[in-house]
Amino acid sequence: MASLIARLLPPGFRPERDIPDLSGKFSRLSWTVLATGGNTGIGYQTIKQLLLKNATVYLAARSPQKAADAIKRLEGETKKTAIFLQLDLADLPSVRRAAESYLAVESGLDILFNNGGVMVSPPAMMTAQNHDLQFDTNVIGHFFLTELLLPALSKSYQETSFPARVINTSSIGHQLAPGSGMELVSLKAGPERDAWLKKTGDFMSRWRHCNVLVSNYFARTHAKVLVSCAVHPGGIKTKLGRHTRGFMQALGNAYLYPASMGAFTQRWGATVATPEQINGRYLIPWGKVGKADKRASNKALEDEVIAYIQKQIKGF
Repeated sequence: MASLIARLLPPGFRPERDIPDLSGKFSRLSWTVLATGGNTGIGYQTIKQLLLKNATVYLAARSPQKAADAIKRLEGETKKTAIFLQLDLADLPSVRRAAESYLAVESGLDILFNNGGVMVSPPAMMTAQNHDLQFDTNVIGHFFLTELLLPALSKSYQETSFPARVINTSSIGHQLAPGSGMELVSLKAGPERDAWLKKTGDFMSRWRHCNVLVSNYFARTHAKVLVSCAVHPGGIKTKLGRHTRGFMQALGNAYLYPASMGAFTQRWGATVATPEQINGRYLIPWGKVGKADKRASNKALEDEVIAYIQKQIKGF
């Protein structure tokens, strides 16, 4: 029902009109922004609008060639240049290298868009660290990146007295998660995972609450220096759905919105909404505060998931 209402009601937020000029933030020349998955889809559209508003933007992506192509397109559309940051969220050493590369040239970070990701990837697709591809890319990689960039996020607050913003792309799909909403047995290759997948089924195994839980964790534990929120961008047609098949793919081709619409809500949360409005909240189309599935507010589950993630990144 919420998706239907969002489809019928036009956005009140207009990025071109409402996002302020992002140049000249206190002692720095401009707001500094980092967006993962910035070479395509929602990430690309987010970067485009922030470049038009004079932010310094780092485009984090896995492929140097795809990033170069995206930066060239952005230059043609905005007359501004994004800065490439090589990042493979599915490989933890790559995440550390990306964070270290950023910190070597920038002291502060005003907005972090944890935007990149994959969706409904086949269960057989695993990462370099033998994790489920979707979980590692969307959750562990972004958690690790955020932790490593905390010095820059904190520096932004020290310089401006305004909290930095961490915008975590999620989806309405977390409401489909089976069981508690987060089954840890499903995350790492092995006999237990194989048995769980056989019992649960291929489709249902792909939905989890992780991004909302991680967003809530950062909102709660670093509330003074940053605000953190989860974002449902809406039903958006991007390459994120490349692993879908059959009726889901046909439905997406017919009814989903373009990527430019998917960027609305995260840009609103990053630039226009007040910190009090969004910290620890779940944002929905088009630039509104909504309500996540009640299981995503389970503090014991959050603690369990965070402890699991911290164990996986230890040593990297």
